[in-house]
Amino acid sequence: MNSPELLPVGRRVAYWRGRRRLSQQVFADRLGRSKSWVDKVERGVRSLDKVSTLRDIAAVLRIDTAVLLGRDARPAATAERVEGVERIREALSTYEIALGRPSARDGAVPADRLARDVEHAWVTFQHARYPQAIASVPGLLAGVQRAAADDPGWGRPLVVEGYRLAASVLVKLGEVELGWLAADRAMAAATGDPVLVAAAAVQLGQVFRAAGRARAAQSAVLAAAYRIAPDDPAEGAPGALSLCGTLLVQGALSAARRGDDRAVDELLDEAAGMAARVGDGHDHHRTAFGPTAVDLARAAAALDLGDAGEAVAWHERTTRRDGWRWLPVEHRAAHLVDAARAYAWADDPARAGRVLLDADRLAPAEVRHRPAAREVLAQIARDPHAPATIVQLAVAVGVT
Repeated sequence: MNSPELLPVGRRVAYWRGRRRLSQQVFADRLGRSKSWVDKVERGVRSLDKVSTLRDIAAVLRIDTAVLLGRDARPAATAERVEGVERIREALSTYEIALGRPSARDGAVPADRLARDVEHAWVTFQHARYPQAIASVPGLLAGVQRAAADDPGWGRPLVVEGYRLAASVLVKLGEVELGWLAADRAMAAATGDPVLVAAAAVQLGQVFRAAGRARAAQSAVLAAAYRIAPDDPAEGAPGALSLCGTLLVQGALSAARRGDDRAVDELLDEAAGMAARVGDGHDHHRTAFGPTAVDLARAAAALDLGDAGEAVAWHERTTRRDGWRWLPVEHRAAHLVDAARAYAWADDPARAGRVLLDADRLAPAEVRHRPAAREVLAQIARDPHAPATIVQLAVAVGVT
């Protein structure tokens, strides 16, 4: 017989049923199914397209669901993610430059190449290529620290960008405490430069919000926003307006977590005024700020305020625009995960499933590497009315 992990799922059921010395009839009785149903499953005539059914079968056979599905209990993507996070943790635990160790100077990267590396790493993240972004962060942090030590004036912006990127990656992976450390270092490196502080505060707000510290997030981002806000938005530079507007959006999302719908409306309306000046299709300071981004934030805020119907309405209205296609892949995929949650809360599992499949087609790593997205996938897959394709995706991703 072939190794059981190489068999189709129906054959694996038969293999483990035999190992447990259960007849088809006894097995069927324990499942509350008919012997004919079991026979069809084992022969591959009937597919197993519900996670709940797979769980029931695994429980009767006394095996892990992952074993039934023919893979290790921890999917390869999960193991890769954990190893990547550990490498970033090690990079954040290194103080070679501060301690003045000579080895820290070895292998210094030329300034122009380092700037290109930072740019490339951001592009990689914004294209939702998270495994590659994770792999690049440790070396990038070492490089920007060396640059800052050699030339503080020139290297400081790169330090801020390196730690901003690290914080963004870590928050995406659900590693909030490490993300907080990276965002804090970005803020420390930015001190004294209001624009750099504002840029670092974007990630600080994300970290605080992810940590459940919505009040601290709102306070930090609004302080940074109003420090760089132009006296007259009509005369503000696009970069400053983008940073300021993004921080206002972050403040609105924090207010939504606190249930302050009035502050949400006021902050998003103020951000919308700045977005109208900037327009869509730009990415100043890695913000992708514009009218479309603001209206997607209205959907996210409505969801946090508990109004799934309003969130769905903003989603459907905003994603029809040309500006939707101009947003970074990461931004769009993250929004689609939120939209899937909104449809699920609105009791529309079919639409929730389709939107989540759209996210997976657009950016597979968003669904397969981001814990928050995997939670949404598991929630939708458990619904008895979820499409079979969602169950298949849950099985492929290892959400059981």
